[in-house]
Amino acid sequence: MSNFSRKLRLSSTLLKRLQQNVTAVNSKNVCRSFTTTEGHRPTLVHKRSLDILHDPWFNKGTAFSMTERDRLNLRGLLPPTVMSSEQQIQRFMADLKRLQVNARDGPFDPNALAKWRILNRLHDRNETMYYKVLIDNIEEYAPVVYTPTVGLVCQKYSGLFRRPRGMYFSSEDRGEMMSMVYNWPSDQVDMIVVTDGSRILGLGDLGVQGIAIAIGKLDLYVAAAGINPQRVLPVMIDVGTNNEKLLHDPLYLGIQQHRLEGDEYLAVIDEFMNAVFTRWPHVIVQFEDFQSKWAFKLLQRYRNDYRMFNDDVQGTAGVAIAGLLGAVRAQGRPMIDFPKMKIVVAGAGSAGIGVLNAARKTMARMLGNTEVAFESARSQFWVVDANGLLTEARDSIDPEARRFAWKVKEADRQGLKEGASLAEVVRQVKPDVLLGLSAVGGLFSKEVLEALKDSTSTRPAIFPMSNPTTNAECTPEEAYSIVGDNIIFASGSPFKNVELGGGRIGHCNQGNNMYLFPGIGLGTLLSGSRIISDGMLQAAAECLAAYMTEEEVLNGIIYPPISKIRDITKEVAAAVIKEAVAEDLAEGYREMDSHELRKLNQEEIANYVETNMWSPDYPTLIYKED
Repeated sequence: MSNFSRKLRLSSTLLKRLQQNVTAVNSKNVCRSFTTTEGHRPTLVHKRSLDILHDPWFNKGTAFSMTERDRLNLRGLLPPTVMSSEQQIQRFMADLKRLQVNARDGPFDPNALAKWRILNRLHDRNETMYYKVLIDNIEEYAPVVYTPTVGLVCQKYSGLFRRPRGMYFSSEDRGEMMSMVYNWPSDQVDMIVVTDGSRILGLGDLGVQGIAIAIGKLDLYVAAAGINPQRVLPVMIDVGTNNEKLLHDPLYLGIQQHRLEGDEYLAVIDEFMNAVFTRWPHVIVQFEDFQSKWAFKLLQRYRNDYRMFNDDVQGTAGVAIAGLLGAVRAQGRPMIDFPKMKIVVAGAGSAGIGVLNAARKTMARMLGNTEVAFESARSQFWVVDANGLLTEARDSIDPEARRFAWKVKEADRQGLKEGASLAEVVRQVKPDVLLGLSAVGGLFSKEVLEALKDSTSTRPAIFPMSNPTTNAECTPEEAYSIVGDNIIFASGSPFKNVELGGGRIGHCNQGNNMYLFPGIGLGTLLSGSRIISDGMLQAAAECLAAYMTEEEVLNGIIYPPISKIRDITKEVAAAVIKEAVAEDLAEGYREMDSHELRKLNQEEIANYVETNMWSPDYPTLIYKED
């Protein structure tokens, strides 16, 4: 046999082996299927030349090897030097530092929005590199793709919109959603983040522009949890808007009518849920930024039948619980002392009530998990909303908030009455924790913070958790300068640490939901749990609370740095899987069935999680004709 024949036969054999092991991709339908292990097998594509360069899923830019350039008809369409992904990132980062100023739309356009624009352009042309930049620089860019910058993006989205990303379902699509879901090109979707735009962060009703929050959340699912970016789907359900400015804006991209209400609204959400779970039975749906009156109702409506959760209600609660347990540890006390904490909560919306419910359940569990314990735990909370202290004397109380309303006689014994101001409540209660979920910037005024100086706690905790930054109830500088150096501070949006003098630092912890929701989603996916239970959410919160060392906590550091987010997510996901197995909810994931899952020890579960986390590396591309 000639050398040529041997080479030809070897090439033919190699190609057959590659074809047996590749992930088949139909790029006309932009549809890929992936193995359980997020490895990097060669990928078959059905396009070449400029078509491949214009496809962000497969485009590598200057990183295409010479053999790939020949194989895909790219020779001559790119500069001759082949660059590594590291070199590409160096070039991009240098350009970003230079361009972020030039990209501003005048003096009122902040640098953060310019950074978002530049990153978004990279996302549009090279998805792998985009996620590599995001993961490698997560501490710098998480605040750009997520809070606080994403709030500004949502406000300006109609003007920023360039390329569609995700799906839009509207009240005008009633009766059509089951067929519409098949317009999405991927046969496999693991994670959906859906919003109706009715309560974006603390910015109110932004209508269809709220799609940016779903996109940003899923970017963090990819970066933190390693969910494959080709298996995520951001969704906007447009049922109108009550924002009068948007209703009269000729450039607004959404339906210009007032929001549907009542049964009409529920019918739209029901149809959407039925459609997505019919096509993707194992998908996980995260509800995001739904106004309070629907957040709880939809959660209770779907949580026992679908794999879904509400991050504002349950994710925020979990992060807050982890912070509250950390505050107990920071006082040098064991976490079992948590039921003794006196907590004043400013805000009775979906996030505030979600935290209250979770904290009460945690306290009750520590007290023996009895009805008496559950009732006893209620007395540790004082809720103050826009109308002041919540008591049973109030004429109209939201059903979810009613269980935390103080009896009139009990409030009187503490020198408090219905509608008492936040400052008055803090002054009388002398709480261990002041927790803000009000979305009212500056609510923790000098008067309120001065009152907290009389706290019975040796180290009071101040948690202004509202987002974005402008809605934070106070700044760290205000908290440390008024209350004193010996406080625990945590906020929802990022702030810089405070110099206290003498080389001492006032730590500004960020109680960011991204510590939990990626791990909750990943753990649910890999466990195959039928639902997301309270126990799984509790396990996630306790895992986060225990992540910090004793030394770190005593120094006032109760949340880890964002730079460790992938490791945190791995630990949280492992805790969620372990709890799902313990509750007999786990059904397994692909090759790992429920029987095998039960055999895994703690270390093996962590390895299982890590193995299934996607990483942004370029796969080898092989062209195949249809």
